[in-house]
Amino acid sequence: MVSIKDIAKKAGVSISTVSYALNGSPKVTEETSTKILAIAKELNYIPNAAARTLKKRKTKIIGAFLTDYSGPFFGQLLHGMRETLNHQDYDLVVCTGRESHRFLPEGIIDGAIILDATFPDEELISYADRGHKLVVLDREIDHPNIERVLLDNKMGAKFAVNFLLANGHDQIVFVTGSPGSYDSEQRLHTVQELMDKHPSISYQIIHGDFDQSSGERAAQQIIQNYKDPIAVFCFNDEMAIGMYNYLSDTDYIVGEHIHIIGFDDIEIAQYVQPRLSTIHYSKKDWGSKAAEQLIQLIKNEKSEPQTISVELLKGGSVGKLY
Repeated sequence: MVSIKDIAKKAGVSISTVSYALNGSPKVTEETSTKILAIAKELNYIPNAAARTLKKRKTKIIGAFLTDYSGPFFGQLLHGMRETLNHQDYDLVVCTGRESHRFLPEGIIDGAIILDATFPDEELISYADRGHKLVVLDREIDHPNIERVLLDNKMGAKFAVNFLLANGHDQIVFVTGSPGSYDSEQRLHTVQELMDKHPSISYQIIHGDFDQSSGERAAQQIIQNYKDPIAVFCFNDEMAIGMYNYLSDTDYIVGEHIHIIGFDDIEIAQYVQPRLSTIHYSKKDWGSKAAEQLIQLIKNEKSEPQTISVELLKGGSVGKLY
């Protein structure tokens, strides 16, 4: 990795001069500063995080890295993060896209909360190795500078499947989430284990993408082969709402022909008719706990992995077959 020594050598100046220039000090002439900054850019210099820590340079800003922040899911999650961080005199910025990853090595933020499946594990570990503090919500990484706060996906999937079975459903469709999603993979693994224990239950897996359009496509596929009442476990509520949307233009009735359960309990789930059965948890609490864990890491206090509990919320979208 390029150091200020390398910049000093190429610029033909002292290390202290490079340090002054990189920190915008008036002790260096504009001409020399411009030359040094150009060389730093050419060499792809990244400020040393450990050195900044020793100088106690803190931005008091935390980054939340998300694959996307549109839709109804993220509002309460971010609210929980922001409220907890503000109480500790930190501000929150929402980041998406690869270019924002440089906020960590460049010291623009003091730490990060990650809910972005496209952010590679290897990159996160490399930042943690350099002393950056991270909390992940979508994977399991063992590192002293990385903590995790995860949903209890396995329990949520069990609640959903057992609810369908208890209502007599013997034909089930599972609509998965985005490819590479930790939450989707955990839910899928759990339902497949449960189906292995119930060989008499017929089931099908349709690959979705955690959005309404994939729920609509799944509904279209299901009714093309419809014979008898069928149950559907959508791995999030947005896909379930997509199914409602598509079925509203058909003769198929939710809770009678197509029985649907979702996951997340987004706000709109309580307004659709019939009310969507879903797996509930506090998104605000999830965000708040993630922020708490990150502050502990930054303060070098002891922290432990956290699990966000879930519960079954019954609605009219799932009816009894017998």
